[in-house]
Amino acid sequence: QFQLAESGGGLVQPGGSLRLSCEASGFTVDRYGIGWFRQPPGKEREGVGCIDFRGKVTNFTASGKGRFTISRDSAKNTVYLQMNSLEPEDTAVYYCTKSSHRFCFPHRDFQSWGQGTQVTVSS
Repeated sequence: QFQLAESGGGLVQPGGSLRLSCEASGFTVDRYGIGWFRQPPGKEREGVGCIDFRGKVTNFTASGKGRFTISRDSAKNTVYLQMNSLEPEDTAVYYCTKSSHRFCFPHRDFQSWGQGTQVTVSS
């Protein structure tokens, strides 16, 4: 049974930082593509980025480029999303997800999802 558990969300002021964690169980994170997606209030879910089995990171959104970084700790079987210089537009529920294979594409192959963690950027 594949399980993903996000944590680390919360309320942060504009310009602040948060690090989200995605702890996996039932599989090894460095053997699959692990993605981060987010769903802003009233909007559709959108991709943030992904790390594949080689450790290659792909950004899915231009708005996160230079501000968001994805990494993993194989010993902890955990993938991280470091978010800096946060903006109110980053407010969303953030989800991590596992691809059915080693890579980050196509998006339809992300089939296992966590429960999400709320990130609110507000002064």
